[in-house]
Amino acid sequence: MYEADQFGHGLQAIVTQRTPLGGAAQHVISRKKDAIYRRSGPGLWLWHMRRGDFDAAWTMSDAVLEARRGTACQHLPRHEQWVWDGTPLAGRRVLVRCYHGLGDTLQFIRYAPLVKAVAREVIVWAQPKLIPLLRTARGIDRLMPLHDGAPDAQYDVDVELMELPHVFRTTLRDLPREVPYIHAQPLAAFPSPIERQSGRLHVGIAWRSGDWDARRSIPFALMARIAEIPGIVLHILQFGSGLEELPDGFGVLHDVSDISKTAAVVRALDLVVTVDSMPAHLAGALGTPVWTLLHMEPDWRWMAGREDCPWYPTMRLFRQERQGEWGPVVERVSVELVRLLNRGAPRCALARSGD
Repeated sequence: MYEADQFGHGLQAIVTQRTPLGGAAQHVISRKKDAIYRRSGPGLWLWHMRRGDFDAAWTMSDAVLEARRGTACQHLPRHEQWVWDGTPLAGRRVLVRCYHGLGDTLQFIRYAPLVKAVAREVIVWAQPKLIPLLRTARGIDRLMPLHDGAPDAQYDVDVELMELPHVFRTTLRDLPREVPYIHAQPLAAFPSPIERQSGRLHVGIAWRSGDWDARRSIPFALMARIAEIPGIVLHILQFGSGLEELPDGFGVLHDVSDISKTAAVVRALDLVVTVDSMPAHLAGALGTPVWTLLHMEPDWRWMAGREDCPWYPTMRLFRQERQGEWGPVVERVSVELVRLLNRGAPRCALARSGD
């Protein structure tokens, strides 16, 4: 679950990121001396994905799939396990296991309709917190809350959710990009502190990502500079660690423990500004405009050298130019926010899907 460059050889360089290869190919690679691994060089799979050459990456994934055939992985943590064994999904009862983060599930649940188009039945075993929201997604016949035991379901083939891009051999040409593919209840269904005022931009923020990759997180003091822009109303979407940094009275607080309410808030906002974390995927999946702030060597899904995101039409990417330097990134965000406010019609100035 760390970046590729921490490792030194072939496909070992990619396996600790969340990738469609399955998490623990290094356990196979250490025993399988196929020439493709010796030739690949560190991070070659990531290199292909970040540059949009998905076909080349899937060719490498095919080799890993073959190399790990018959190799057990159940002793590994779930996020490092591979699931799919290459069995076709067509006409079968398919169990989709969601073994990674909340954001990963929100991003790749878009594949459920593609699975449904070929499968006899689609069963999704997902994080309990997300179940209410996933009920709004198409292509799912049965939703089950994920737990530590075995799934209570009859199935013919199973696959980890993040393996589906490999299963369908996704390319930039046919990537399922339509949003929204999950849906929020109207905000009126919840008590809400969002009050519309002319000339104000309602912006949701999150600055801390999961503890496993500190490079994704931004010091709160930097993100808080956005509050100094006249006309900005900040809404706190941060959950878990990071909330202790909030001074009393800063921004508008929301109950982000309820994913349905959080989705309703995100859908009602003008914009979300966030690090690479669950709120970025939630906003993107809902079709809400979202600016995602990335460290210099981000995950493969954000690709390289792009300000747009093929996965989310309403997303804009702000990248570090030097490792660890977030100040210039926040400064660019602030400049763009002022530019939006100066246009005089914030909601009209932002791309929003589904309105």
